[in-house]
Amino acid sequence: MKSNSPIQLSLPVHLPDDETFNSYYPAAGNDELIQSLQACAEGSSERSVYLWGPVKSGRTHLMHAACAHANDLQRSSFYLPLGIHASISTALLEGLESLDLICIDDVDAIAGHPLWEEAIFDLYNRVSEHKNCSLIVSASVSPNDSGFTLPDLISRMQWGLNYQLQPMADEEKLAALQRRAAMRGLQLPEDVGRFLLNRLARDLRTLFDVLDRLDKASLVHQRKLTIPFVKEMLRL
Repeated sequence: MKSNSPIQLSLPVHLPDDETFNSYYPAAGNDELIQSLQACAEGSSERSVYLWGPVKSGRTHLMHAACAHANDLQRSSFYLPLGIHASISTALLEGLESLDLICIDDVDAIAGHPLWEEAIFDLYNRVSEHKNCSLIVSASVSPNDSGFTLPDLISRMQWGLNYQLQPMADEEKLAALQRRAAMRGLQLPEDVGRFLLNRLARDLRTLFDVLDRLDKASLVHQRKLTIPFVKEMLRL
């Protein structure tokens, strides 16, 4: 049965409603990747996509965005972050091929776990046999460097499209911050954005989390974002 929202199956997983393709600012070189993920979510492209890049590079945002895009089209979706594999069962993967879209995040977290490797391998095979299902998988490294001990699983992961998520330059991160702020009705001056880039960890997850905190503080204190205000709120 299709659902208008991602199937949760009682998992401790929250899909943010603000992590969509529209809210994602792509780095140079990632345009084809974004187009392929959108097409995959629409069911109009390759049946599987393997996406890899370092932690906090935006992979999870893109997985959430793919699910959101599928939902907007009334297509059923399932999102599973395998960083929580120790607290769940491989039985969760059974029957997923009946859905339109499956997004498996951090798949390399189960490298070296035979039961999980076999389960993911079986899922790939079932998806390949089911004409209406698409599978997007993310990891921090390429299939060959993932540490999987099941050679056939590595082979399956190389069947579809493979993309390395290209890192963002500082100017692109600044633009992404300003775009995120604008979507919240908040003005982020360039000098404040550069101050954040120079004083904080430069991954977008951290920067976005801090921006969310500053947005709330700005509303509470009825103040614009200035460097003195940011210093005060963040105790920098």
